Amino acid sequence: MISNNKAILQQANAAIVAGNHERFLSFCADDSVWTFIGDKVLKGKEAIRRYMTTAYLEPPKFRVENLVAEGELLIATGKISLKEENGEWIDYEYCDIWRFREGKMCELKAFVI
Repeated sequence: MISNNKAILQQANAAIVAGNHERFLSFCADDSVWTFIGDKVLKGKEAIRRYMTTAYLEPPKFRVENLVAEGELLIATGKISLKEENGEWIDYEYCDIWRFREGKMCELKAFVI
């Protein structure tokens, strides 16, 4: 199961890099909740879809540095670059804590600096 969760996240990440939001969302549970610590909470696929259309003006560039899995949890750390509205790329470091349920990503707690 742990290696399966890693494979699911890697496939979902590949979809994001390709700009395929719907493919990414196919890996998410309908009732997914994303919490950006200190910022906002997104509830459900539709809220996540809306977020992706504004946050990912172009597909993000990122590198996963670590994947650590235990049971239903998967922790990913790395670096991500997002294109801002002014056309400038901004670099961030992140730690994402994903929770899986029945082979779907159902919860994200994201720490982004």
